[in-house]
Amino acid sequence: MIYNILAWAVFGLLAGIVARYIGKQPTGSDAMGILLTIVLGIAGAFVGGFVSTTLLGWDINSFSIQGFLVAVGGALLLLFLYRLTQAARTH
Repeated sequence: MIYNILAWAVFGLLAGIVARYIGKQPTGSDAMGILLTIVLGIAGAFVGGFVSTTLLGWDINSFSIQGFLVAVGGALLLLFLYRLTQAARTH
């Protein structure tokens, strides 16, 4: 069980790093640490899996390239929503 948790954390970390790199702010002022990057990637996997299953009918439930891409896509969506709420909060 501990190996599954560690595997999901590493998977989430990688997906979160890729999503943060793709959705990088032009100013470079992203104050998200490694723990939030892991949470972003894991939550992105859940969101991406839900969206891909519900809207597209895909059945992705394993560690694979397709699963990684779906996790990155979900993390990008969450990152976009997070930054949208942060921008609305500062204006």
